[in-house]
Amino acid sequence: MAERIFKRKLYERMLQWKKEMDGSTALLIKGARRVGKSTLVEQFARKEYENHIIIDFSNATPEMNELFDNVADLNFFFLKLQTLTRVDLIERKSVIVFDEVQLQPKARQAIKHLVKDGRYDYIETGSLLSIKKNIKDILIPSEETRITMFPMDYEEFLWAQGDNVTARILRESLQKRASLGDAVNRKMMRDFRLYMLVGGMPQAVSAYLENSNFRKIDEIKRNILELYEDDFRKIDPSGKASLFFKNIPSELSRGATRFMPSKVDKNMKAERVGAIIADVLDSMTVNVAYHADDPNVGFALTKNLDAYKLYLADTGLFVTLSFMDKDYTENTIYEKLLSDKLSANLGYIYENVVAQMLRAAGNELYYYTFPREKSNRNYEIDFLLSKKDKICPMEVKSSGYKTHKSLDAFFEKYSHRISDKYLAYTKDLRTEQDLTMIPVYMIPFL
Repeated sequence: MAERIFKRKLYERMLQWKKEMDGSTALLIKGARRVGKSTLVEQFARKEYENHIIIDFSNATPEMNELFDNVADLNFFFLKLQTLTRVDLIERKSVIVFDEVQLQPKARQAIKHLVKDGRYDYIETGSLLSIKKNIKDILIPSEETRITMFPMDYEEFLWAQGDNVTARILRESLQKRASLGDAVNRKMMRDFRLYMLVGGMPQAVSAYLENSNFRKIDEIKRNILELYEDDFRKIDPSGKASLFFKNIPSELSRGATRFMPSKVDKNMKAERVGAIIADVLDSMTVNVAYHADDPNVGFALTKNLDAYKLYLADTGLFVTLSFMDKDYTENTIYEKLLSDKLSANLGYIYENVVAQMLRAAGNELYYYTFPREKSNRNYEIDFLLSKKDKICPMEVKSSGYKTHKSLDAFFEKYSHRISDKYLAYTKDLRTEQDLTMIPVYMIPFL
């Protein structure tokens, strides 16, 4: 099966880098494995340059790796590189790509000298870029423009299906606060649940477009999850990082107000937990939402590093990880999820996809909890967004949308700080006094 090339929004940012930086920095594209970095960069190199060299450090020859032991003589370096690759580089018209650069730290360190030399452009791709063994004994170059690649967002998923219209309609509808009607909403929700199930990993999307077989899609997603677990075991041979990752669905499903590492190992010391979580976050396979102790503009000023919730970066992978109790996720489960007939509480799946879409749109994730009067339970605002000098609280519901006690209590407490209130849910767009009730498929267009 030929590899599909999908339209990705990051391509425009890469064009902007090429034009504005004009060789003064290298472009570093970081993201989880299998998110589509290598494919996008190869497409960019072929279309935007006269020729290119791609060095994939996951299978580079010993001669290629040895080339980076000494870059003092760049004339010799480029001569040897062109000899090894049989590519004649053209000054200011060629690009050299370091794919999976975390596997060859010396190549990343060489960026400082290569960029200063100025003959060619450089693009790096990588994951796990901050893991100690990947940066040990090297100087991290400051001559990098760093951008993050996420799984395909909902608009990119629509593009992959040849749909260039729906996103525009949704964007306009949200801007005008115009309802679509219940019949259209039901269709849109079914289409969006398909995105939740397939996810935004290019291999899974390609498999869906090839044959729409959920079992095949599930096999691909399981392979990706196994790849991530292998990476976690390399990072942390104790297996704790892998267990943290696997526990994300169960932690969300039990309605916890924070991720509880003690569920994995109640005797683990706090500093050890912090180190493992940092490595898991560096893999970019998860999104983290920190508790904002004082919900106001400048969330980072009061974020609580010890209180956080974890989400999978891709909701399609989240669904598969949630049903890993069998060898494969049965088609009947996918069919019931697609038609919204599965009896399990799906609130946590919707919360995960909202986190994914907000993060892909460039938002850092924060949430807030505060005690209820005369109750042992807390109010919880699932996500906090900033808008100019105000904040926008958001509650996510998969059902029971007629009550929104947390939002009401939060507004009563912090009304002077709030710009807009959002309830993300599964029904049609509507407004209720100062509350915007927004279908989840419109979240990317906020």
